[in-house]
Amino acid sequence: MPASRSVAALTGIAVLGLALTACEDQANGQIVAHNGARHVQTISNPVTEGCYRFREGVTRVDNFTTSSLLMYTTPDCTVPPGGESIYLDGPSSDQVVRSTGLWRSFSFAPD
Repeated sequence: MPASRSVAALTGIAVLGLALTACEDQANGQIVAHNGARHVQTISNPVTEGCYRFREGVTRVDNFTTSSLLMYTTPDCTVPPGGESIYLDGPSSDQVVRSTGLWRSFSFAPD
């Protein structure tokens, strides 16, 4: 017996709802990291949870997402004693200040 139209419609709506919910935990766009003039890494459509480590220390980050980032000089998204994280709004770019050291990781700022 074929499925009714209403069951098919409800199934389609449920699948669409799941797909849209999955996208909410993702920052659409790219984060591009450089060390001097050299491109180091591009991260596309990252999940907004957790800590991201750069392949190497970077001097400039271009945030082409609409989400804000917290930049860290440690590889594990922690703030060292006497240090601080740097807030980078999206979309924007920022260059590291020589006195702070290279950026080694980032996480997404809470909404």
